[in-house]
Amino acid sequence: MSAATRSATRSARSRRAPDKLCAEAVELAREAVEEAADPGTVGEWIEAVADEDRVVTHLFEARMSGYRGWRWAVTVARASRAKKVTVDESVLLPGEDALLGPEWVPWSERLRPGDLGPGDLLPTEAEDPRLEPGFLGEDVPPPNSPVADEELPVPGLERVGIGSVADEPGMGRKRVLSRVGLHEAADRWEESYGPKTQMAQSAPANCVSCGFLVPVAGSLRQAFGICANEFSPADGHVVSLAYGCGGHSEAAVMPRPPQPPPHVIDETLADPFTLADPAPGANGASSADAVNVEAGAEAAAPARADAGAGAREGSTGE
Repeated sequence: MSAATRSATRSARSRRAPDKLCAEAVELAREAVEEAADPGTVGEWIEAVADEDRVVTHLFEARMSGYRGWRWAVTVARASRAKKVTVDESVLLPGEDALLGPEWVPWSERLRPGDLGPGDLLPTEAEDPRLEPGFLGEDVPPPNSPVADEELPVPGLERVGIGSVADEPGMGRKRVLSRVGLHEAADRWEESYGPKTQMAQSAPANCVSCGFLVPVAGSLRQAFGICANEFSPADGHVVSLAYGCGGHSEAAVMPRPPQPPPHVIDETLADPFTLADPAPGANGASSADAVNVEAGAEAAAPARADAGAGAREGSTGE
């Protein structure tokens, strides 16, 4: 009997009176379980539970590391009007307070976003509800088509099939997103970058009016776009048009810094500038006065020289 069957019929077994001979076969059950278990892992006898008429299960404590609350179960039985009890099976079963692992979940349900790594392959089911057949077309017309054996009017031309031009508008795929796939994608994107997020609630404006929003193609462009603001937390992600953040292009426009007026040059006047800073002279006069005195002395020296030369010419004439 399996563990699931035992758990389901536990209440019914507890109300059944165990067979006397089977219930007394405790040592027989212990010998059977000790042959199957490791030495020292079979503990004290717990109880005997009646499964059916003349069928009893003996429970022993399991002393195995990592199996807290588990019990060894040995089922014994005897035939009708027989005195000999035989062993049916021995198995390790969890008790009411047993330490159990999580319930097994198929890999397709365990997979979470971000689990796919480099080199991993994620197969999709042939009947995946997120996908539906795409438009491929056939290069060769069907045999019963009226253009199957039709010759081209111009020699040298080749007939262009639908499949050869379907790649250009993006229709040359075997499967495309179905309505279910579109809705599931929209729900995921809106949950991450939608109007109900804390960032959007405190944003000064929505993405629909932001200059950093890159629109997408198809029917999803009515509700989503791609953020292209490198300082936004949603940079490179698909965002809802109702999403928003503090990086909105028109939320806080910085004014242009003031520009000083151009310089005005007055070329009609000359401003005098001294060659050196004023400093006290030897007699208390400034250096500028000293420069003026020296300039006057140099100007008077040629006049004295001219006067001396005239005097010498007069004396020679006498």
